[in-house]
Amino acid sequence: MVGNFMGDFIKGKQVEEYDPEIQKGIWLHREIDQYTDQHPTVLRTKQRLRPRFRHYSPVVSDVFYDHFLANAWDQYADGSLASFADQAYGALRDHRQVLPERAQFVLPYMIRNNWLVGYKEIEGIRRALTGMARRASFVSGMEHAHQALLADYEDFEEEFHEFFPQLVSHCQSFLAGYSGPGTAK
Repeated sequence: MVGNFMGDFIKGKQVEEYDPEIQKGIWLHREIDQYTDQHPTVLRTKQRLRPRFRHYSPVVSDVFYDHFLANAWDQYADGSLASFADQAYGALRDHRQVLPERAQFVLPYMIRNNWLVGYKEIEGIRRALTGMARRASFVSGMEHAHQALLADYEDFEEEFHEFFPQLVSHCQSFLAGYSGPGTAK
């Protein structure tokens, strides 16, 4: 879990600096990104978003999919989303010392605003995307992306449910074939 969270903050061979279990999470994160970026359903979602959000469409689609996962949590996981969020925040707090500096900076905001549970609500999506828009290098329009979500809600939801079970299966296969550092794709 900790390595998976760190995935966006670790570049290149920096992965080798961490213990094997954290490396496993980082490799899983990279595998998820690669699989998602190439998946035809996700490409369809991003294509619909591209005219309005240009190169930020992958970010917007990720947050939209987080929203649908939060709302269908009991369909894909055992236990409640709130319990999972508490467990995740605890694990991240317990391993704070190994998190990269940028991840350490983000973590208190994530916990205080309960991002994982907050994604269930449109307001949580709006807040998350507005924060990302403020940090974007270019004008992104992401602060208005929640309107695009509402306008085509059923289509985005259908695409998520088409994609996510395939992602789960892919991750299970990846983890079953993972035998340690250096064996990941």
